[in-house]
Amino acid sequence: MSTYLKPAFIMLLLLTLLTGVIYPAVVTVVAQLLFADQANGSLVKNDQGQAIGSTLIGQSFSDPKYFWGRPSATGPYPYNASASSGSNLGPTNPALSEAVAARIKALKAVDPTNKDAVPVDLVTASGSGLDPHISLAAAEYQMERIAKARHIETRQLRDLVSQITESRQWQLFGEPRINVLLLNTALDKLH
Repeated sequence: MSTYLKPAFIMLLLLTLLTGVIYPAVVTVVAQLLFADQANGSLVKNDQGQAIGSTLIGQSFSDPKYFWGRPSATGPYPYNASASSGSNLGPTNPALSEAVAARIKALKAVDPTNKDAVPVDLVTASGSGLDPHISLAAAEYQMERIAKARHIETRQLRDLVSQITESRQWQLFGEPRINVLLLNTALDKLH
């Protein structure tokens, strides 16, 4: 019996050392050296150095003076990173239609003079429920409301949006997009 237990115990120790200590240590060191920002959560900090969010996870903004992001389908509260999930509601589900209608109504209520069509990303949650980005159309839709609330010109907002806009990934995948947290942080510094 000991002829089987001794090699098994040695293999257990070696594999534990390799996969539980050496491999995680190498991955951590490489990540910290090559991708320090991402490895540390892509945190956004305020002027006092306090973390106010992450560029990877959306945040809830409801004040009219801020750009609003995509709705979140996570529970029990919006943008819950430990409960990433979509709504799982199909396009023919009445609950999805009701939720979209309620979101459109809320957007129209806060900006009743805006007669433009509401961009889809302002009324539907992303697959993860955590999307930190909005489209250029979603930013444009909200500019008049924010300009009025902050008593600034729409031109200033357009300039700010163009500075914050991220291009397609590797100039190939996706569409240009705007990180809402970075945009609102820059907006607070502007005015």
